[in-house]
Order: sequence, then C-alpha cells, then structure tokens
Amino acid sequence: MQGEGKLTGVPSVFIRTSGCNLRCRWCDTPYASWKPEGDDVSVEDILAEVNRHPTRYVVVTGGEPTIAAGIRELLQGLRDAGKHITIETAGTVMPTGLACDLASLSPKLANSTPSVEEAGQGWHDRHEKTRLQPDVLRAWTEKYEHQLKFVVSAEEDLAEIESLLAEAKIETAPENILLMPEGREQTRLHAVAPQVVEWCKERGWRFCARLHIDLFGNKRGT
Repeated sequence: MQGEGKLTGVPSVFIRTSGCNLRCRWCDTPYASWKPEGDDVSVEDILAEVNRHPTRYVVVTGGEPTIAAGIRELLQGLRDAGKHITIETAGTVMPTGLACDLASLSPKLANSTPSVEEAGQGWHDRHEKTRLQPDVLRAWTEKYEHQLKFVVSAEEDLAEIESLLAEAKIETAPENILLMPEGREQTRLHAVAPQVVEWCKERGWRFCARLHIDLFGNKRGT
C-alpha cells in the first residue's frame, strides 16, 4: 500500500534497489544505503514477480534507483507491461532514458547531512557536495508529472526549500510540494505533524503523511 504522496492508499508493487550515492543521517532504509545488501535478481525475474500482483501501480525505490545496474531495461519492461511507474529518487542523476509516470523527488536539505563522526569525512563531504543538483531537479520536473517531497524538522527548513525552488527555477503548482515530518516512529511523526500542517496551510503546500508507519510501524517490508 503506497503510504506517501499523491498516490497514498493505492495498492502498489514496490521494487527496492540497493545502493545509494548519499548518506542521509536519518535514513530509514540503511540496508539499501549505508550498508547496502541484497541478492542480484534478473530483470526478467523481477518483472515476473511484479506481474503476479493485480495492481498496475509499481514504485521503484532504493537506495537511489537511478544508479542501479539495469534500471533502464527494468523500467522499459514495466512500461511494456502497461504499468504505472513511480520512481522515488533524490533527484541527483539526470533522467535520461527513464520510463516514468510519476517522479517522486526527495531533494535532501541540510538537515540530511551526516556528521563526520557518523559517516567519516569522505562520505560527509560527498553527501554535502551531491545532495542538491538544481539543474537535475528542474529537468525531472519539466519531463514528468512530479511531486517534491521534503523532510522537515524546523522552520528554517522552509526557507531552504524556497531558496532551492528559486535557484533551480522550478515552476510547479504548490500542491506538488509536499512536506513530510522528520521521524521514523509514530510518536515522533505525530508530535511534529501539527506544526508541519500549519506550515503547509500558510503556503498552499501539501502535507505528506506516512500511512505505512501508522499501519505497520517502522520495520523492513514497509
């Protein structure tokens, strides 16, 4: 069940790729980023598994799916099978040759950068250098239907979002900008949510709940 964004509540098949070019300090899927794991599975086997399910909605996520080996072939196979494709991405890689119906973009704000103690100097610097690519984000928004999801924890995050949108020259409807409370657990999300709702109301932006956390909690498979 899709738990975030425009398609919340829609039964969907999720394909999670392993490996990421970022190291967000609050990442909720470290097994696909900080310490990537998983088996190699062929495109053919993935498509066969997807086709076992009755829904036409597929979400390709990660990690960072746009850097996964075989991603273009996989996406084209999904398109040929008549699937609606959502790509969950940080928007750091140009969308060249990618079949996509909904670009679910999650640009990483300054609050995502890990400390040197957490990640080491190399990953700290690499994350900070890579996390925002304004030209790449604009290319995604110009090419596909999209939603821009921002994890927020403090009011200063809002000014950073507005600055990014201006720098990237992104022209989009306000309801395509989604604010998501920072948190991995229900109690934290619920505590922050009322303030995030007020920030959304002030700007006409969309509040992004995390239905899967409410239903199942923060665990693998959700």
